[in-house]
Amino acid sequence: RSVYIFAKKNNIPFDYKKISLFEGYQYSEEFGKINLLRKAPAIKDGDFCLAESVAIMMYLAEKFHTADHWYPADLQKRARVNEYLSWQHSAIRIHGSKMFWFKLLIPKALGTEVPKEKMDNAVEDLNASLNLFEEKFLQDRPFIVGDQISLADLVAIVEIMQPVGAGMDVFENRPKLKAW
Repeated sequence: RSVYIFAKKNNIPFDYKKISLFEGYQYSEEFGKINLLRKAPAIKDGDFCLAESVAIMMYLAEKFHTADHWYPADLQKRARVNEYLSWQHSAIRIHGSKMFWFKLLIPKALGTEVPKEKMDNAVEDLNASLNLFEEKFLQDRPFIVGDQISLADLVAIVEIMQPVGAGMDVFENRPKLKAW
């Protein structure tokens, strides 16, 4: 989602190919030639193939010379973007995805609710990550790196919207997050 939004926002030309993960397209020989990791997203730029959304956006930012605020040239600002992008995989992403699975996909696919204790633990983990996001990464700034959106913000909002998509109001009682 973040790669798609980034490319659209920056007028980066691409040929979007929708693939069906539930049908196992990622295990096809054709997809394996583009991404041996067998995960989406992936890009093919000429003979160059690349996987992982963060790596793809960094590549596109540099190749297409996007506005500096996306992936700043300033060493310290770029380090802040990289810091968030490194942290989010084991925090916001994992806990946001878990809420999406627990609240929406598992009940729909299996016809059963996730046990209350497991759900409570998942909510607690997500809340801890959201607290860290506000305290460490946002602080009193409008965006993670300052006054303008960056790749870090784009990745963050896409991940934070997963529990929202499952019906959870992550913005309630979070004025910094809501303002961001």
